[in-house]
Amino acid sequence: MSNSIEMFGITIHKFSMNGALDVLQEWLQFGSNDCKYVVTPNVDHIVQLENNAALKQAYNHAAMVVADGKPVVLASRLLGKALPETIPGSDLVPNIFTRFQQKKLPLKVYLLGAMPGVGEIAAANIKAQWPVVDVVGILSPDFGFEKDSEYCDRICKSIADSNADLLVIGLGAPKQEIWVEKHVHKLPVKVALCVGATIDFLAGNKPRAPMWMRKVGLEWLHRMCSEPKRLARRYMVGAIVFPKLLIKEWLKD
Repeated sequence: MSNSIEMFGITIHKFSMNGALDVLQEWLQFGSNDCKYVVTPNVDHIVQLENNAALKQAYNHAAMVVADGKPVVLASRLLGKALPETIPGSDLVPNIFTRFQQKKLPLKVYLLGAMPGVGEIAAANIKAQWPVVDVVGILSPDFGFEKDSEYCDRICKSIADSNADLLVIGLGAPKQEIWVEKHVHKLPVKVALCVGATIDFLAGNKPRAPMWMRKVGLEWLHRMCSEPKRLARRYMVGAIVFPKLLIKEWLKD
Protein backbone atom coordinates (compact mmCIF):
# COMPACT_ATOMS: atom_id res chain seq x y z
CA MET A 1 0.00 0.00 0.00
CA SER A 2 1.85 3.05 -1.29
CA ASN A 3 -0.71 5.61 -0.10
CA SER A 4 1.12 6.38 3.14
CA ILE A 5 3.21 8.92 5.02
CA GLU A 6 6.34 8.67 7.15
CA MET A 7 6.01 10.33 10.54
CA PHE A 8 7.54 9.79 14.00
CA GLY A 9 9.70 7.03 12.53
CA ILE A 10 6.79 4.87 11.33
CA THR A 11 4.67 4.46 8.21
CA ILE A 12 1.00 5.45 8.56
CA HIS A 13 -1.49 4.63 5.81
CA LYS A 14 -3.66 7.45 4.48
CA PHE A 15 -7.00 5.67 4.72
CA SER A 16 -10.43 7.02 5.42
CA MET A 17 -12.59 4.70 7.53
CA ASN A 18 -14.36 3.45 4.40
CA GLY A 19 -11.05 2.93 2.61
CA ALA A 20 -9.70 0.86 5.50
CA LEU A 21 -12.92 -1.17 5.58
CA ASP A 22 -12.65 -1.87 1.84
CA VAL A 23 -9.15 -3.31 2.28
CA LEU A 24 -10.06 -5.30 5.38
CA GLN A 25 -13.14 -6.73 3.72
CA GLU A 26 -11.03 -7.89 0.78
CA TRP A 27 -8.48 -9.49 3.10
CA LEU A 28 -11.19 -11.20 5.16
CA GLN A 29 -13.15 -12.45 2.14
CA PHE A 30 -10.40 -13.42 -0.25
CA GLY A 31 -7.12 -13.41 1.68
CA SER A 32 -5.11 -16.43 2.74
CA ASN A 33 -4.59 -17.38 6.38
CA ASP A 34 -1.23 -15.64 6.70
CA CYS A 35 -2.39 -13.15 9.37
CA LYS A 36 -2.15 -9.56 8.29
CA TYR A 37 -2.19 -7.54 11.51
CA VAL A 38 -3.34 -3.96 12.03
CA VAL A 39 -2.06 -1.40 14.55
CA THR A 40 -3.56 1.98 15.41
CA PRO A 41 -1.08 4.58 16.71
CA ASN A 42 -2.19 7.18 19.22
CA VAL A 43 -0.17 9.64 21.32
CA ASP A 44 0.74 6.95 23.87
CA HIS A 45 2.08 4.66 21.11
CA ILE A 46 4.11 7.48 19.53
CA VAL A 47 5.70 8.24 22.91
CA GLN A 48 6.48 4.56 23.56
CA LEU A 49 7.93 4.06 20.08
CA GLU A 50 10.82 6.37 20.97
CA ASN A 51 12.35 3.85 23.38
CA ASN A 52 10.66 0.50 22.74
CA ALA A 53 12.47 -1.46 20.03
CA ALA A 54 10.04 -4.40 20.16
CA LEU A 55 7.07 -2.10 19.60
CA LYS A 56 8.90 -0.39 16.73
CA GLN A 57 9.55 -3.79 15.15
CA ALA A 58 5.87 -4.70 15.50
CA TYR A 59 4.93 -1.47 13.74
CA ASN A 60 7.43 -2.10 10.96
CA HIS A 61 5.90 -5.51 10.24
CA ALA A 62 2.22 -4.47 10.44
CA ALA A 63 0.13 -4.83 7.27
CA MET A 64 -1.93 -1.74 8.04
CA VAL A 65 -1.23 1.26 10.29
CA VAL A 66 -4.06 3.76 10.78
CA ALA A 67 -4.17 6.74 13.12
CA ASP A 68 -6.15 6.39 16.34
CA GLY A 69 -6.43 9.81 17.94
CA LYS A 70 -6.97 13.39 16.84
CA PRO A 71 -3.48 14.61 17.92
CA VAL A 72 -1.79 12.22 15.46
CA VAL A 73 -4.02 13.43 12.62
CA LEU A 74 -3.53 17.09 13.60
CA ALA A 75 0.24 16.52 13.71
CA SER A 76 0.12 15.09 10.17
CA ARG A 77 -1.63 18.23 8.96
CA LEU A 78 0.81 20.55 10.70
CA LEU A 79 3.63 18.66 9.00
CA GLY A 80 1.98 18.95 5.58
CA LYS A 81 1.29 15.19 5.38
CA ALA A 82 -2.43 15.30 6.08
CA LEU A 83 -4.12 12.06 7.11
CA PRO A 84 -7.81 12.02 6.14
CA GLU A 85 -9.29 11.14 9.55
CA THR A 86 -8.89 9.14 12.73
CA ILE A 87 -9.66 5.42 12.61
CA PRO A 88 -9.89 4.28 16.24
CA GLY A 89 -9.85 0.54 16.80
CA SER A 90 -12.97 0.92 18.93
CA ASP A 91 -14.80 2.20 15.83
CA LEU A 92 -13.04 -0.01 13.29
CA VAL A 93 -14.22 -3.31 14.81
CA PRO A 94 -17.97 -2.52 14.96
CA ASN A 95 -17.75 -0.93 11.51
CA ILE A 96 -16.29 -4.18 10.11
CA PHE A 97 -19.15 -6.10 11.70
CA THR A 98 -21.67 -3.64 10.25
CA ARG A 99 -20.10 -3.92 6.78
CA PHE A 100 -20.38 -7.73 6.83
CA GLN A 101 -23.91 -7.57 8.24
CA GLN A 102 -25.06 -5.17 5.53
CA LYS A 103 -23.60 -7.42 2.84
CA LYS A 104 -24.86 -10.56 4.61
CA LEU A 105 -21.37 -12.08 4.57
CA PRO A 106 -20.45 -14.58 7.30
CA LEU A 107 -17.53 -13.69 9.56
CA LYS A 108 -15.86 -15.86 12.21
CA VAL A 109 -14.23 -13.94 15.06
CA TYR A 110 -11.97 -14.80 17.99
CA LEU A 111 -11.85 -12.44 20.98
CA LEU A 112 -8.51 -12.42 22.83
CA GLY A 113 -8.24 -10.20 25.89
CA ALA A 114 -10.25 -8.32 28.54
CA MET A 115 -11.03 -9.69 32.00
CA PRO A 116 -12.68 -13.10 32.56
CA GLY A 117 -16.35 -13.08 31.58
CA VAL A 118 -16.16 -9.88 29.52
CA GLY A 119 -15.60 -11.69 26.22
CA GLU A 120 -18.74 -13.79 26.75
CA ILE A 121 -20.85 -10.65 27.27
CA ALA A 122 -19.25 -9.03 24.22
CA ALA A 123 -20.01 -12.17 22.16
CA ALA A 124 -23.68 -12.09 23.17
CA ASN A 125 -23.92 -8.40 22.27
CA ILE A 126 -22.19 -9.03 18.92
CA LYS A 127 -24.60 -11.85 18.04
CA ALA A 128 -27.61 -9.68 18.96
CA GLN A 129 -26.48 -6.71 16.86
CA TRP A 130 -24.64 -8.46 14.00
CA PRO A 131 -26.15 -11.95 13.49
CA VAL A 132 -23.77 -12.81 10.62
CA VAL A 133 -20.79 -12.50 12.99
CA ASP A 134 -19.99 -15.77 14.72
CA VAL A 135 -17.72 -15.52 17.76
CA VAL A 136 -15.94 -18.88 17.54
CA GLY A 137 -13.44 -18.35 20.37
CA ILE A 138 -13.01 -16.32 23.55
CA LEU A 139 -9.98 -16.21 25.80
CA SER A 140 -8.98 -13.99 28.71
CA PRO A 141 -5.30 -14.90 29.20
CA ASP A 142 -3.66 -14.99 32.62
CA PHE A 143 -1.68 -11.98 33.81
CA GLY A 144 1.89 -12.21 32.54
CA PHE A 145 0.97 -14.89 29.99
CA GLU A 146 3.22 -13.35 27.35
CA LYS A 147 6.29 -14.50 29.29
CA ASP A 148 5.21 -18.18 29.15
CA SER A 149 6.05 -19.61 25.72
CA GLU A 150 4.11 -22.85 26.29
CA TYR A 151 1.00 -20.92 27.32
CA CYS A 152 1.38 -18.69 24.25
CA ASP A 153 1.61 -21.79 22.06
CA ARG A 154 -1.65 -23.07 23.59
CA ILE A 155 -3.31 -19.73 22.84
CA CYS A 156 -2.14 -19.91 19.23
CA LYS A 157 -3.45 -23.49 18.95
CA SER A 158 -6.83 -22.43 20.36
CA ILE A 159 -7.04 -19.65 17.77
CA ALA A 160 -5.98 -22.02 14.98
CA ASP A 161 -8.50 -24.68 16.04
CA SER A 162 -11.32 -22.12 16.00
CA ASN A 163 -10.91 -21.49 12.25
CA ALA A 164 -11.52 -17.79 12.89
CA ASP A 165 -11.17 -15.29 10.05
CA LEU A 166 -10.64 -12.28 12.32
CA LEU A 167 -8.69 -12.09 15.59
CA VAL A 168 -9.64 -9.16 17.82
CA ILE A 169 -6.83 -8.55 20.32
CA GLY A 170 -7.61 -6.44 23.38
CA LEU A 171 -4.51 -6.78 25.54
CA GLY A 172 -3.44 -3.13 25.70
CA ALA A 173 -0.38 -1.49 24.21
CA PRO A 174 2.41 -2.34 23.76
CA LYS A 175 1.67 -5.93 24.84
CA GLN A 176 -0.82 -6.69 22.05
CA GLU A 177 1.37 -5.36 19.24
CA ILE A 178 4.53 -7.08 20.49
CA TRP A 179 2.71 -10.37 21.11
CA VAL A 180 1.07 -10.57 17.69
CA GLU A 181 4.32 -9.69 15.90
CA LYS A 182 6.14 -12.45 17.79
CA HIS A 183 3.49 -15.11 17.14
CA VAL A 184 2.05 -14.04 13.79
CA HIS A 185 3.49 -17.12 12.03
CA LYS A 186 1.44 -19.35 14.38
CA LEU A 187 -1.85 -17.52 13.82
CA PRO A 188 -3.71 -18.91 10.77
CA VAL A 189 -6.29 -16.11 10.67
CA LYS A 190 -6.73 -13.67 7.80
CA VAL A 191 -6.61 -10.50 9.89
CA ALA A 192 -5.67 -9.58 13.46
CA LEU A 193 -6.63 -6.21 14.93
CA CYS A 194 -4.74 -4.72 17.90
CA VAL A 195 -7.55 -2.66 19.43
CA GLY A 196 -7.04 -2.14 23.17
CA ALA A 197 -10.26 -1.77 25.18
CA THR A 198 -12.59 -2.60 22.26
CA ILE A 199 -13.76 -5.92 23.74
CA ASP A 200 -14.72 -4.03 26.93
CA PHE A 201 -16.62 -1.49 24.84
CA LEU A 202 -18.44 -4.24 22.94
CA ALA A 203 -19.43 -5.79 26.27
CA GLY A 204 -20.61 -2.46 27.65
CA ASN A 205 -18.09 -3.01 30.43
CA LYS A 206 -16.51 0.40 29.77
CA PRO A 207 -18.54 3.31 28.41
CA ARG A 208 -17.51 5.08 25.21
CA ALA A 209 -17.31 8.85 25.31
CA PRO A 210 -20.37 10.74 24.02
CA MET A 211 -20.23 11.30 20.27
CA TRP A 212 -19.61 15.06 20.62
CA MET A 213 -16.47 14.36 22.69
CA ARG A 214 -15.22 11.88 20.08
CA LYS A 215 -15.79 14.35 17.26
CA VAL A 216 -13.81 17.14 18.93
CA GLY A 217 -10.99 14.84 20.04
CA LEU A 218 -11.82 14.63 23.75
CA GLU A 219 -12.40 10.90 24.08
CA TRP A 220 -9.08 10.71 25.96
CA LEU A 221 -10.53 13.03 28.65
CA HIS A 222 -13.60 10.84 29.06
CA ARG A 223 -11.43 7.72 29.37
CA MET A 224 -9.08 9.38 31.86
CA CYS A 225 -12.01 10.44 34.05
CA SER A 226 -13.41 6.89 33.82
CA GLU A 227 -10.09 5.26 34.83
CA PRO A 228 -7.96 7.98 36.49
CA LYS A 229 -5.62 5.63 38.39
CA ARG A 230 -4.68 3.69 35.26
CA LEU A 231 -4.69 6.44 32.66
CA ALA A 232 -3.90 9.82 34.30
CA ARG A 233 -0.14 9.33 34.28
CA ARG A 234 -0.16 8.01 30.69
CA TYR A 235 -2.01 11.06 29.40
CA MET A 236 0.14 13.41 31.47
CA VAL A 237 3.32 11.94 29.99
CA GLY A 238 1.82 12.14 26.51
CA ALA A 239 0.86 15.78 26.99
CA ILE A 240 4.47 16.63 27.90
CA VAL A 241 6.41 14.39 25.50
CA PHE A 242 4.27 14.43 22.34
CA PRO A 243 4.67 18.18 21.63
CA LYS A 244 8.45 17.75 21.94
CA LEU A 245 8.36 14.88 19.44
CA LEU A 246 6.22 16.98 17.09
CA ILE A 247 8.71 19.86 17.22
CA LYS A 248 11.55 17.41 16.60
CA GLU A 249 9.67 16.00 13.60
CA TRP A 250 8.94 19.48 12.24
CA LEU A 251 12.59 20.52 12.52
CA LYS A 252 13.69 17.29 10.82
CA ASP A 253 11.44 17.97 7.84
